[in-house]
Amino acid sequence: MPKQIPETISNEAKEFYAAADPLEPWSLEDMDKLRAENGADSGVNETIIANYVESLDEIEIGGVKVLAITPTNHNSNNDDRAALFFFGGAYVVGSPYADLPIAARMAARLGIKVYAPFYRRAPEHPCPAAIDDGFAVYQGLLDKLSADRIVVSGESAGGNLTLAVVLRARQAGIPLPAATALISPWCDLTPSGESQRQPAGFDPTMDYKCHLEGPAAAYAGEYDLKDPLVSPLYADFSPGFPPTLITTGTREGFLSDCARLSTKMRQAGVDVRLHVWEGMWHSFEWYFEIPEAELSMDEICDFLRV
Repeated sequence: MPKQIPETISNEAKEFYAAADPLEPWSLEDMDKLRAENGADSGVNETIIANYVESLDEIEIGGVKVLAITPTNHNSNNDDRAALFFFGGAYVVGSPYADLPIAARMAARLGIKVYAPFYRRAPEHPCPAAIDDGFAVYQGLLDKLSADRIVVSGESAGGNLTLAVVLRARQAGIPLPAATALISPWCDLTPSGESQRQPAGFDPTMDYKCHLEGPAAAYAGEYDLKDPLVSPLYADFSPGFPPTLITTGTREGFLSDCARLSTKMRQAGVDVRLHVWEGMWHSFEWYFEIPEAELSMDEICDFLRV
């Protein structure tokens, strides 16, 4: 079946579609191999580090290892502000290093340090281990900074974790961050959304059967997939949740879930914005050579600037 490449996107994005390899199913039987195949791309990271990063420091916050990303335009006068960023990878792969193409560009645009936790991953550590880690780091940042000077963001599973951590903070009665940005959030671990039913290759980077069905079960563990702890789409967002920006694309498997999340948050009184990008795929912001990715990062950081 020939590739269906949208005509309404940039030439760079068209080239991405043309070069995309057929999707290969993930196997959780050999996690070391899967993680090695889906880890940080050193070539990309070298480019990102050279252009955006002053330093990368592995530190500890709240008892959790964290990658502190200091941008090249760092000014110590901005150290009263911080961004907490959660990496993606379906809760089974990925790392702060793998998501430097997003986190480092965010740090540079905001001119502040970004803190990316090495949260525990499934299947070794199912839910709520990642939430426990993310919440511990958020609490640790609150020990040093005012909540209204902290923003929280994440992509894919990291978008799920952003929601879960902020919901736990609200439940605990502690101050909430100034804003959140959800990049292609995996907010529903079931395949119930309409856009999840598109044929494999509709989204050139991700497919539920190929990549998400096994990780969803591994992360949920003893919880039902529709438990709000696992799938925040089913959570109660009232009373109170920070202003939120959600980004997705018309060729993304999570498009329907992002639309449903936006509607639910809006009905709960949340100041929420949904940005849907024509012809874009899952977490397209990661691909910094795509003009649409740069424009979306500009909008995300404009929203998060406090």
